[in-house]
Amino acid sequence: MADDCDVLVIGAGIVGLSTAYALTRAAPGVRVVVLEKEPDPAQHQTGRNSGVIHSGLYYRPGSLKARYAVQGAAEMVGFCTEHGLPHAVTGKIVVATGRDELPRLHALAQRGRENGIPVRELGPAQIREYEPHVRGLAALHVATTGVCDFRAVARRLAELAREGGAEVRYGAEVRLIARRPGDGRARTKDEADGTGEAGRAGEAGGAAGTGGAGEAALEEATGITPRTDTGTRPGIAVRTAAGEVVRARALVNCAGLHSDRIARLAGDRPGLRIVPFRGEYYELAPDAADLVRGLVYPVPDPAFPFLGVHLTRGIDGAVHLGPNAVPALAREGYTRTSLSPRDAAATFTYPGSWRIARRHWRYGAGELRRSLSRRAFTQAVRRLLPAVDEADLRPAQAGVRAQAVLPDGALVDDFRFASGPRTVHVLNAPSPAATASLPIGREIARRVLALL
Repeated sequence: MADDCDVLVIGAGIVGLSTAYALTRAAPGVRVVVLEKEPDPAQHQTGRNSGVIHSGLYYRPGSLKARYAVQGAAEMVGFCTEHGLPHAVTGKIVVATGRDELPRLHALAQRGRENGIPVRELGPAQIREYEPHVRGLAALHVATTGVCDFRAVARRLAELAREGGAEVRYGAEVRLIARRPGDGRARTKDEADGTGEAGRAGEAGGAAGTGGAGEAALEEATGITPRTDTGTRPGIAVRTAAGEVVRARALVNCAGLHSDRIARLAGDRPGLRIVPFRGEYYELAPDAADLVRGLVYPVPDPAFPFLGVHLTRGIDGAVHLGPNAVPALAREGYTRTSLSPRDAAATFTYPGSWRIARRHWRYGAGELRRSLSRRAFTQAVRRLLPAVDEADLRPAQAGVRAQAVLPDGALVDDFRFASGPRTVHVLNAPSPAATASLPIGREIARRVLALL
């Protein structure tokens, strides 16, 4: 039996759809299928963020984040312009409100210049020229930052991928993955969670294939008969929750919040665990929205990949405040009461989670306090915007960040891709991945085409 496609992409967020689009452009005629468990694209990280096109200011020079954010920001503006999608290049200011933040602000300016970003240093009077109601000792102005509707971008990428011959299937949750014997083996649910013996062992290594299983055993375990056409290379087969089987020559894992589980299902060792952090937002009431003209950020703490509570006038004109970063008890836990026993167990049984807690408990306690208390959240906002009042804040849609954590408790700060036999995994792609999605998609396409 012939393969159903050449490349199977799991996940129809902006990175998965950019990958499908890039594949159809780089290799016309390549057969691409995208499987997405939700009924529509961009339902999680892509569609639940502040909508900012990041300039690349924050990221270590030479890192993937720095390279792809700088390149991706320009490309995203061009893409939105070409396809008539809502966007605006507004610029932003990064404001130091305390003297202890001034050295970090100056270091940030230097980092931005090393990344090729035009940065202008501002004093208090110049801050007021950009944002009359914002107060600070000093600031940076970054002209290349903007805003857009990333859900609209993802929908357009899906349309373009289809026009290029790709197929995007919604409501198709991947449950099992199998390879030809010798490439890997079927994975159980416990191993995908990392709670089984093989899953725990897999935390110690990087992505690599596991030992093979016999064809009969593999078929019995998954209901899928691994096969390859005579004279062709080994392939991958997946089974969805609906029982559909899709066979491909290679697989791309763009599953975001579930990327580590998909890697384990494929028989590869991600060497990390996704630990979900909920980012909560408020929105300024309409009669207070004029307090903010554009984008206002605090000076970030370099020990964390989070940017702190910032003020964002979105493409719809609404002003969002946030996000904070609090541990979530479900990978898709968008409210405080959201609980998935499976997800919570995966987090609490992972040594890296406890090491984060011990190392950063003070920071975490502050984030939790701002989550539970609107007054505390307002106090954080008032460091930048003294005129705001607690009554001006309205709860808004929350998001969840898929943060990759190593077994030693280190937060993976850069984008991380890994390859196994016939597989490419996107294991860490939180912000600024939406900004950088076009160059990321091309890089993933390059990697998977090399496997074919």
